[in-house]
Order: sequence, then C-alpha cells, then structure tokens
Amino acid sequence: MSDKTGILVHTCPVANEHEARTSWTFLTQHARVLLMISRDPQVRVRDLAAACEMTERAVQAIITDLETAGYLTRTRHGRRNHYRITRHTHFRHPAEADHEIAGFLDLFADLSPPAGAESGRDTHPGNRHGNDHGASS
Repeated sequence: MSDKTGILVHTCPVANEHEARTSWTFLTQHARVLLMISRDPQVRVRDLAAACEMTERAVQAIITDLETAGYLTRTRHGRRNHYRITRHTHFRHPAEADHEIAGFLDLFADLSPPAGAESGRDTHPGNRHGNDHGASS
C-alpha cells in the first residue's frame, strides 16, 4: 500500500499490537511436566494432563522422553508409578548445558500447583489406603 506521497508503506500483519499474545509460553510442556513431577513424585498421568492442559497420551510421551534422556526414572509401587528426578542432570541446549536442572526445579518448587490440579492421590472418602481405583499412570 502507498501513502499520499506515493511511498510504498508496509504494514505489519498483527491486528492490534495491544492484544494479548497467548500462542506461546516461557516453559515447554516438558519443563511443565517435570516441574509437576518434582512437586509430587507419585502424581498420576491423568492429573498431569489436566494440570498441564494436555492429553494423557502427550504426557505419557513426555514422560518417556524425560526417562529416555535420563532426567527421571520410573518405578512401580503397587498400582502406582513413582518418579525420581535426576536433579544433577544438565540442560540439553548448548546455551544452558553448563547448568543442572536442580536450580530450575528449586526456582519453581514453592509455587503452588495450578488451580484444579489434584495432588495425585485419590481423595475418595471410601479410600482409606490412598490407592487410586482407576487406571494407573
């Protein structure tokens, strides 16, 4: 488009520079899942999915990625998984590769879980043993 002087003027395709931009976040889904696991090592996949606004299948894939890369281990305790984070593992990207993830986890450790996230333990009144009655994670 050109103005009155005939000078070609380029416009930015963004509709309104003051509109909220919600298409990105500072943390990746992998970081978010790892943080949730660090807060509750027995959290269920369904609770992770709800808190992170992801599907259970996507969360399971992320857990597999984190486990394969050595960031966490998963062991079975009865019908539940128990996760252990390897805190001295370094970040993957070369820009942060000199830093352990422990500092990152500590930075977010005292933040409360997102609204609507469950503690990962069944709170059903008839459940005296803290076991869940649904599918295991």
